[in-house]
Amino acid sequence: MKAPPNIRRHLLWEYQWETVDFDQLSVVVIERIIERGTMEEWKEMLRYYGKEWILDIAEKSTRLDEKNKQFTPLFLESEFILD
Repeated sequence: MKAPPNIRRHLLWEYQWETVDFDQLSVVVIERIIERGTMEEWKEMLRYYGKEWILDIAEKSTRLDEKNKQFTPLFLESEFILD
């Protein structure tokens, strides 16, 4: 069992933090981190969910705007996320 992503609680403010199922809420978590996440949260998202799942969610999202949808694959391929 892998450790849950280390992210700020207020990204999921409307959920009971102690009972958050990060697998079940993957779409919400990924969208929130793409919209408001720090560099460390992006790295945690990548570690926990993997690049392919993140790209799939970003592409299919009805919540994310076009800017975020286009930014996500570019950023995941950049040197910044690899450090």
